[in-house]
Amino acid sequence: MKAIEIRNKYLKFFEEHGHKVIPSSPLIPENDPSVLFTTAGMQPLVPYLLGEKHPEGKRLTDYQKCLRTVDIDEVGDNRHLTFFEMMGNWSLGDYFKEEAISMSFEFLTKHLNISVDKLYVTCFAGDEDCAKDELAASCWEKAGLPKDHIYFFGKDNNWWIAGEEGPCGPDTEMFLDTGKEPCSEHCDPSCDCGKYVEIWNNVFMEFYKHKDGSYTKLSQQNVDTGLGLERMAMLLQGKKTPYEIEIFAPIMEKLQQLAKIEDIQSRRIVAEHLRSSMMIIADGGIPSNTDRGYILRRLIRRMTRHLNKLQIDLNELPNLINLNIDVLKNMYPELEQNREKIAQILVAEKDKFMKTLVNGEREFEKVIHRLQNENKTVVDGSIMFKLYETYGFPPEITSDLAKEQGFTVDSKEFDKLFKEHQEKSRLGSEQKFKGGLAEQNEITIAYHTATHLLHQALHIVLGEHATQNGSNITTERLRFDFNHPAKMTKEEIQKVEDIVNEQIKKDLPVTCEEMTLEEAKKSGATGLFENKYGDKVKVYSIGDFSKEICGGPHVTHTGVLGTFKIKKEESSSAGVRRIKAVLIK
Repeated sequence: MKAIEIRNKYLKFFEEHGHKVIPSSPLIPENDPSVLFTTAGMQPLVPYLLGEKHPEGKRLTDYQKCLRTVDIDEVGDNRHLTFFEMMGNWSLGDYFKEEAISMSFEFLTKHLNISVDKLYVTCFAGDEDCAKDELAASCWEKAGLPKDHIYFFGKDNNWWIAGEEGPCGPDTEMFLDTGKEPCSEHCDPSCDCGKYVEIWNNVFMEFYKHKDGSYTKLSQQNVDTGLGLERMAMLLQGKKTPYEIEIFAPIMEKLQQLAKIEDIQSRRIVAEHLRSSMMIIADGGIPSNTDRGYILRRLIRRMTRHLNKLQIDLNELPNLINLNIDVLKNMYPELEQNREKIAQILVAEKDKFMKTLVNGEREFEKVIHRLQNENKTVVDGSIMFKLYETYGFPPEITSDLAKEQGFTVDSKEFDKLFKEHQEKSRLGSEQKFKGGLAEQNEITIAYHTATHLLHQALHIVLGEHATQNGSNITTERLRFDFNHPAKMTKEEIQKVEDIVNEQIKKDLPVTCEEMTLEEAKKSGATGLFENKYGDKVKVYSIGDFSKEICGGPHVTHTGVLGTFKIKKEESSSAGVRRIKAVLIK
């Protein structure tokens, strides 16, 4: 069964069970400073999990484009991906354990035709915070799963929370028995030997974890689920890796035809990073030296390096891009819509990195000359790491060049330094997540409301072209990117600031209406990423000054915002300006 068929079956099944199909949110989160990318299906839905009303109701289903960065260096093995698709169904204060488990069992066994004999599940074993989940286990038995296929584990296995604070709860995870021999007499779904592969997770979100470690009950019980599409397609097709399914097979075969040497790991890296980079660019990402732009740059450079390693003519890159778009466009129409931009950015970044490789080789020659003068025959790991970290120079190229010059390399020292670098990167990535997806408080809500005022003020001062290109909100400030070809003058900045403060002083009411997308457009509401909206949308109006399609939340009247002050106006990228501003109470 192909991935697109699994997706369509999933959405249709839950639609028939009263769920409204909502579109995937973009990979680049809107107004969420806690993560660089959308990393899970629940991320865009946090306000609704906490009790805010969703315009499409209490039962939702979707596929969500996700990108996780902590395992970039693991890509190339037989299972890791950075970009993946997560299927999800949601109950926002509606059904709970029994109906969720019943639907999961029915979909897996009746619609995906997975044998009950191969299906195993795990439930929460209980602790001082929450009792043993006997109800979930009994629901599985009632659905038709044998009792000896049900296991209980603690928080490490069967408790889900995003970050350290936020909505959370016990979960029940579903596993497929691959038929491999058990690794020991104690082999069970908690084992990572490969016999049992997790295919789906139902989170019963009924608690909120606070920063002090305490738990309180949420105002509503939610169900939050996640089913990885690529993994499911791989298992149902009887493949050993996701790189063998139809999403990757054409590009993997083409790379094999073009490569002058055989290296399956390099081909996987090129195929995976090419797809991930294309998806990021299609959703508005651009390479840079910070945050998500750096992740995109890193993916492109790693892809380019392995194209080079495969000895593939780098002029083939546009052809590889077009092949990938042709393969994936039915699943992701945004790739076709951004075909030219994707090719332009990827080729330009590839060319830029090739210059980096040239510079790295030049620096390497300086190092070798110095070592020769010192009568040394070993290139220290610290030198290899400096070339890698400073110039992006691949360690394997350093090693090859050293051998050509009669030198050996201290790869153990490099590996030690590289692991430390990886751990710092991992911690940094986790720190981005640490703020919690639900970091919504009076301050961030006020800043979010202020972006609406700023957006309209920019339209008034600069023109209708000055539309939002992205935003980032923390408790300290707001950051707002907008389309504009030139640096703003001091007079323009002051005028924008004055207009925003004038609306704050008027203490305008902030109201919300639910309507269809077509009605919202006719009403004059502005909106971003229109393809992410469902049939019904929320439209927030700030008096007669501003009207935008937005998920919220917002303050009830502008008078509580304080004084708006623009601290900085600068370039974000070509044709995009950035404003950083604060609210002073």
